[in-house]
Amino acid sequence: MDILEIIGACIGLLYLYLEYKANVWLWPVGIVMSLFYVVIFFHGKFYADAAVYLYYIGANVYGLAAWLRGKNQQSDEALSVRIVHTPKRQILPLALVSAALWLVIFLVLKNFTDSPIPWGDAFTTSLSVVAMWMLAQKQVEQWLLWVVVNAVSLCLYVWKGLYPTAMLYVVYTLVAVLGYFKWKREMAATDALPDNAG
Repeated sequence: MDILEIIGACIGLLYLYLEYKANVWLWPVGIVMSLFYVVIFFHGKFYADAAVYLYYIGANVYGLAAWLRGKNQQSDEALSVRIVHTPKRQILPLALVSAALWLVIFLVLKNFTDSPIPWGDAFTTSLSVVAMWMLAQKQVEQWLLWVVVNAVSLCLYVWKGLYPTAMLYVVYTLVAVLGYFKWKREMAATDALPDNAG
């Protein structure tokens, strides 16, 4: 499993770089990475994480379609879809969805699996589902959710002995902080363009 985990971590670094750059290729790479981590997390008994990577496969397909659709509608080839703030009207629904998912996933893991940390696995999984949807919408605040998810996941993977994955999540946490500020700068630069610039 170690070699599979190392390969998955390397693909994860490529995915993170592409996400940081807001590059549309992050979605196909994300599909490949997700396939690796379904196996890795199932073997490590992180069942909710394994399940969320199954979700990520579909989410990556959706994100690719959304970004390509946006690119076809804009003249600016550098950005597929404009980076935006999460609309205020979405904040409460997203928080409620996260909380509901956390509870449901926790109950499933607690009652139907041998997960050693159902509360932590459920927490990171519920936030990841919401953050992935926000990424597909190119909402800058998705990075803030990833900071929380990645930092908590890092601790869980160290505890479980998944050291290559834990090292990947150190990088994920740092890049999520940097990505937030980079996307904010790109959003400000795009907003400063005339309307007909795309």
